[in-house]
Amino acid sequence: MSDNKDIKEHINDIKSEAKQFIETNLDYYQLLGFKISTKALALMFRIFGITLLLTLALIFLSFAAAYAIGTELESITLGFLIVGALYIILVALLYKFRKSLIDIPILKKFSDIFFNN
Repeated sequence: MSDNKDIKEHINDIKSEAKQFIETNLDYYQLLGFKISTKALALMFRIFGITLLLTLALIFLSFAAAYAIGTELESITLGFLIVGALYIILVALLYKFRKSLIDIPILKKFSDIFFNN
């Protein structure tokens, strides 16, 4: 009878330790998920903020360049058309080389966040 009691106690100990192990792992993975999502969200906000400020600066610089080119050519409209054409060329080049300029660096950055904790 004593052996059955010892076995029951060991089974109960194993059961409680397994439950504690699962709860500890659950807490760990919740904290890990929180850490990863916080880093990813912070990176996205940084990228958004920098992009917003650069876009505003680019708009003002574009207007200044278009006006300056238009003044030199004595046609403001032509200045704006030239600047617009430059942007179309830039977008076409960016689209053509998007994998090496955009996709791969973003993938590397997010894989660093998710896999190198």
